[in-house]
Amino acid sequence: MKVYIAKIVFYFIVCPMAWFYISSCNESNSNQNESAKKNAHSKNSIIKKPGSSFNDTIVIQTKAAVFYSPDSQQMQKIKAVNEKNVFDMLVHDCHYQMQNALNSLKQDWPKIKIINASKARYLLFVKENKSTVCIDLDTKNDICGLFLFDTKKDPILADMPNINTVLQYYFSQ
Repeated sequence: MKVYIAKIVFYFIVCPMAWFYISSCNESNSNQNESAKKNAHSKNSIIKKPGSSFNDTIVIQTKAAVFYSPDSQQMQKIKAVNEKNVFDMLVHDCHYQMQNALNSLKQDWPKIKIINASKARYLLFVKENKSTVCIDLDTKNDICGLFLFDTKKDPILADMPNINTVLQYYFSQ
């Protein structure tokens, strides 16, 4: 009789718990596998910034800070390939970095010309010695940025979070 009761307990209590545990492990493993596949896919797929709607060239011949950002059609394409929270973060980050850089330029470097290149694809920098450097903004995968140009040197893509240091280093040498 004791063996019979033990079998009943085993089949009705232990086995269902074991099946529940096994099935939940399988579900969590399959969920983890799906999640890992999604993460691997998103990490491996590199999204390239869509091309500009414009083919215009801005010619820069003086000391300048050239801000670039996507035109409205580019922005719609960027929004379409990103999740809402990622897109919002990109726009937010870009806005505040550009605003900070603009404030630093106006306050500490008022003689530097500020140029907005949201409706151009190419930047043509003309140096004092008449040599030129052409930059195709479609090759820059950031949605926004800042080029600094001193007519004696090649332009540089500025690190906007460290704008004060970059401005001092680039324009003082």
